[in-house]
Amino acid sequence: MPTTPTIQHGDESASDWVQRWSHLLPEGASVLDVACGRGRHTRWFHQRGLHVVAVDRSAEAIAAIGLPAERCETCVADLENGPWPFTGRLFDAIVITNYLWRPLLTTLVASLAPGGVMIYETFAAGNETVGKPSRPDFLLRPRELLQVCQTLRTVAFEDGFEDQNGQRFVQRIVAIRELTFSSEVKTASVPRYRLC
Repeated sequence: MPTTPTIQHGDESASDWVQRWSHLLPEGASVLDVACGRGRHTRWFHQRGLHVVAVDRSAEAIAAIGLPAERCETCVADLENGPWPFTGRLFDAIVITNYLWRPLLTTLVASLAPGGVMIYETFAAGNETVGKPSRPDFLLRPRELLQVCQTLRTVAFEDGFEDQNGQRFVQRIVAIRELTFSSEVKTASVPRYRLC
């Protein structure tokens, strides 16, 4: 009898939220995949021709990514107990899913290049009533991502409960570090962030 292959955490397809908003990333963009695990989002962006920097504390997870180095830089780093490994670097996009370390939030926002896109999705308060994670340290407070991204332009935000693939409380944001324009810029030059 054939068996169904086991999908390990991080081998599943890219999050619907990440897929939905990927069109905002310009061609050739550099993407930082934070706490990337086995690289589901790293692979998603790599397949779209973008340069991805994947960082995780697990050397085993990083090794499982297995993408060519030309457009995929990998970094094993403990973001919670070590120094920020990308000091002085800016990224066109930063993607974070299912990960929260509050002391890092300001650094992440500061690492976004002008015109860059932040795509963030993780568990929110209320999740303790349906499963794990359940510790407040790992759950976003109501509207917390809006506060974190207050210096950016919010394009999309969700904060609520879903039960498609298991029950969970989740908070999500897509925010952009807008380029500054002079008052003489023509209306046609103002960026248009297409909503899906």
